[in-house]
Amino acid sequence: MAKKLPERKCLGCMESFPKPSLIRVVRTPEGEITLDATGKKSGRGAYICKSAECLKKAIKAKRLERAFECQIPDEVLEALEKGIKEEV
Repeated sequence: MAKKLPERKCLGCMESFPKPSLIRVVRTPEGEITLDATGKKSGRGAYICKSAECLKKAIKAKRLERAFECQIPDEVLEALEKGIKEEV
């Protein structure tokens, strides 16, 4: 029997995808918000498709702020956008 891949929901388009096809954004225990390329950093995670469009939707609807239960500074959001463009 084939191993079932875990699915996660993209905060932008709100569709479920296999976990490896999404980018994990993490809030570390220290409160820093970064992209997690390995998917193994400790902290609270949220997932976004590998498209800048989905990130924009998640930011506009404040879904990242809701997921991490904190305000996210503009420079962090810009760094996430830049990081996602480099991932694609």
